[in-house]
Amino acid sequence: MFILKKLFQLRDHANSDAEKPFLDHLEDLRVTITKIVVTLLISMTVCFTFQDKLMGVLKRPVEQVWYIHQQSLLPDKDKVTRPMTVELWESAKKLERAAAPLSEAERSLLYQAVGDEAVVHYAKSAALLRSVLTLEEKKREGYIASLPVAEEIRGELRALLKTKANPELSAMSDAQRMSALKPTETFMLSMSLSFFAGIVVAFPMLLYFILQFILPGLHGHEKKVLWPALAIGFGLFLGGVLFAYYLVLPKALVFFFEWGNDMGISNDWRIGEYIGFATQFTLLFGASFELPVVVMVMVKLGLLGYETMKKTRGYAIVAIFVIAAVLTPTPDIFTQCLMACPMILLYEGCIWLAWWDGKKQAKKEAAEAEEEAARARERLTRLLEEHKDLDLYGTEGDEHHGFHDEHHGFHDEHHDDRHEEIAGDHPEPPVEHDPDLKPKDQDDPKDGALPKE
Repeated sequence: MFILKKLFQLRDHANSDAEKPFLDHLEDLRVTITKIVVTLLISMTVCFTFQDKLMGVLKRPVEQVWYIHQQSLLPDKDKVTRPMTVELWESAKKLERAAAPLSEAERSLLYQAVGDEAVVHYAKSAALLRSVLTLEEKKREGYIASLPVAEEIRGELRALLKTKANPELSAMSDAQRMSALKPTETFMLSMSLSFFAGIVVAFPMLLYFILQFILPGLHGHEKKVLWPALAIGFGLFLGGVLFAYYLVLPKALVFFFEWGNDMGISNDWRIGEYIGFATQFTLLFGASFELPVVVMVMVKLGLLGYETMKKTRGYAIVAIFVIAAVLTPTPDIFTQCLMACPMILLYEGCIWLAWWDGKKQAKKEAAEAEEEAARARERLTRLLEEHKDLDLYGTEGDEHHGFHDEHHGFHDEHHDDRHEEIAGDHPEPPVEHDPDLKPKDQDDPKDGALPKE
């Protein structure tokens, strides 16, 4: 209820000319929620038809995690006899696994049929590496030195042993073979994936409905500006999602994957947990990139200004780091900084946008004041011209003033005659003397003087 009250106050502040009762606000909120739900259902239905492609897109970071991990286990190019890649090493291990139960002649025929010298070479290296790993560490170097192979092959085995390259096919990671532990988990996973994809697709319309509810009573020119603002907001949201998907999410997954490996724990991730983690991660980054939209809306509403944002920059940076720590589903400081640093840059951009908007508003107000002054001067000039036209009506110049003087003289003479006539008709009344009053020159016995005889 507190949040609704603040939201309704924000609506009234944005449209102070037409404040609404509480029930009318609730009715508008119901209409807005209905629009959002219908839009999400439509976008979710469309995304549900592409669930296979969506699943492939969302699993790509896991495959990238495996690739990065495998790449870190391969020796440098100067340590091996041939250029070595993850794909080449995986193909060599498959060939070695197929050739292991064969005889020497059959293995030679298989190698000839493959026709790729690099794959055959590393298939033999994988077989030797497996045999080395079966021995104790103190015996491995002696065994490598006694092998009847070229010195280059021995150096290659030492490099593979040092980087801890795994010759087993299971090295493709349990994370790629994620499992579902409930019969309905895969179906609910498809619904959840479609829902989150629908949010991304329908985000411009959702943002429009929300702004339409918060900022009612927009004028025609304001509505024209609203659509570019929505496009910018969607671009920021999509940029945050892509930033998280291509940069932050793979690094976070690599961190957790290697952490589990270092502790000797198998990374047997559940598909449902992974999808929930990945979608939450990307959507939160997308939402955090909406900071400029929120700040500029508050600037337009008069709740924030350039001076306020400039003075409270330090507090805002601390608040951004706190928000990043709360939003990021990973506890590491690296991921938190990856979310906080773009938000800080976006906030700095908002400060400059607020300065530019204030400067533009000041110029607009100055232009309006100048226009108002020009209109006032124009009205004054028009009034003077109209007064001049009145002077020229019937006579002009001194003749007009003479007529006024003659008129005033006639009026004064008529007033004096009338005054004398009224005075003659009404003579002044006689003055009545009060017998109790005495002349001023009589002496009062009470004053201490003797009466005259």
